[in-house]
Amino acid sequence: MKEKQIKILKDSQKIQKHPLGFFLRKNTKVLMLGSFPPKKQRWSMNFYYPNFQNDMWRILGLIFFNDKNYFVDLSGKAFDEKKARNFCIKKAIGIGDSAVEIIRLKNNASDNFLKVIKTAAIEKIIDSIPKCKTIILTGQKAMDIFLSKVSIEEPLIGHFSEYKYKKRLLKVYRMPSTSRAYPKPLSEKADIYKAMFEDIKLL
Repeated sequence: MKEKQIKILKDSQKIQKHPLGFFLRKNTKVLMLGSFPPKKQRWSMNFYYPNFQNDMWRILGLIFFNDKNYFVDLSGKAFDEKKARNFCIKKAIGIGDSAVEIIRLKNNASDNFLKVIKTAAIEKIIDSIPKCKTIILTGQKAMDIFLSKVSIEEPLIGHFSEYKYKKRLLKVYRMPSTSRAYPKPLSEKADIYKAMFEDIKLL
């Protein structure tokens, strides 16, 4: 095997640790869980959903401010980290990922080629946010990891299953991926997310 091919193979087997800690406050009422961030070179800000090609912040801008570019900074090439963080604080939304250590089987950001080495301590996270009553899984990989830790029925996209944890009854929503690789236009994804936010009384 050629030296270059050997190096690519070794690089693909490197374990990557999550570069961000969970973004939580004691008053967090809603927890959004993704899978794992893209490689750092794809980031446009130092916060969750940093890839400028990911539409999460455009969807939230459209839903809450009627402006898909609300979270886009003045350069037009990055998201405004301060606006994103302040929005989460104001709405009592916590954000994190369901995987904390992974191996990228291919040199891209696709969830399909993530090998999960270590998952987040889901129950410990829930314990730390006693006011949380809603968990939002933002894609199939996040849902699969969550189901590997918690015994509930997998909900359909845009719907929820109930999860009884200690004295709390939580709603666990399975939402469409905000990656552009997921085959739905921005407006359709926004409608699904909007219905969910209305259901949990955040809109």
